[in-house]
Amino acid sequence: MPAVIFRKGLNLKDAVSGALSKDYHSALVDEIVQTEFRRVTGRLTIHLAREFGFCYGVDRAVDYAYQTRARFPERTVYLTGEIIHNPHVNHKLRSAGIRFLSDPETKDEELGPASVIILPAFGVRVEDLLIYDRLGCTIVDTTCGSVLNVWKNVTQYAQHGFTALIHGKVHHEETQATASQALKYPGGRYLIVLDRKEASAVCNYIKHGGDHHEFMTRFHHAASPNFDPTKDLQRIGLANQTTMLMTESLAIGELLREAMSDRYGKETLSDHYRAFDTICSATQDRQDAVNELLTDRQLDLMLVVGGYNSSNTRNLAKISDKQLPTFHIADAEELVSRTTIRHRPITASLESSETMTGSDWLPSQGPLSVGLTAGASTPNNIVGQVVDRLEQFTAEPVKT
Repeated sequence: MPAVIFRKGLNLKDAVSGALSKDYHSALVDEIVQTEFRRVTGRLTIHLAREFGFCYGVDRAVDYAYQTRARFPERTVYLTGEIIHNPHVNHKLRSAGIRFLSDPETKDEELGPASVIILPAFGVRVEDLLIYDRLGCTIVDTTCGSVLNVWKNVTQYAQHGFTALIHGKVHHEETQATASQALKYPGGRYLIVLDRKEASAVCNYIKHGGDHHEFMTRFHHAASPNFDPTKDLQRIGLANQTTMLMTESLAIGELLREAMSDRYGKETLSDHYRAFDTICSATQDRQDAVNELLTDRQLDLMLVVGGYNSSNTRNLAKISDKQLPTFHIADAEELVSRTTIRHRPITASLESSETMTGSDWLPSQGPLSVGLTAGASTPNNIVGQVVDRLEQFTAEPVKT
């Protein structure tokens, strides 16, 4: 029996709206938005970025998960993994009885027609979807529209004989799913680059050739099976993980364009290189809003709120850290005291969830101007709790 697939909700939006509001809404954040994204209490002024927190795709995915639980109260509901990169949201879903296939305790559970599978906002690999379909599971697909747009371009590359060169993090769920799209067609190929440094290595091979073994030693974990750089880099199409840093994606695109032009000539460039703008608009809006804060406001420090494995949140912190003290925190609990803060180091490796403890992070005297933003997977109630904690600390008398 083929799978039943829901892609446009389950007609229970009104039924779950109360629960969603209770779990994620913040009247305090609403108030700040209504007062031009600015709040003054005593010596503290908080400047909230004009674009922050849940994007449309995340909001939709969480909404669909709540609808799924309400629609199938007697059936076992699974998520293939985290629905988004936010620990508080995923904890709420676990508390509602939704099981995560990525958890060790579920790996041996048998799936079948009675199973309901929620696909996360990042999407899933083609081969995984085929398994759920073959087992006859009920599928609720919350894949973000921006991700689907990337997939469309990647499949077109494969159809036309172009290798998909993907700017992304090789172990990220979205990048894994996007790469799998390239293999839907015979001869489909992909190569994943993390940053400009890796892109430059690819460009150098395109222009000058090189040692095949050395190249594949570097990129073996990031290339499609049987990848041959000499052959498979002759025609490439650029795509990206939707939550990457926009400026870096553009820079990588320019590097590749120049390399292909040098190698094959400007007259035939379109036969060898293609690129489409596949950065998520919500990701870009949040990055632009941080840059606006940095340009238009005199800030003493910036707090960036979001999961430590959230790519878009990390990039917001990287932007701000270039100009002023910046702390990437998961939630208000990381603001331990007026003198102590736990946060993720801006320079931590991509796969690392390490935190560090800082001291004297909050100036104790005089007017204080704090910038505040949140990644696209951070609910408003978490942002509101951070504001509460900041106001508590700045209202406390300083001990001498």
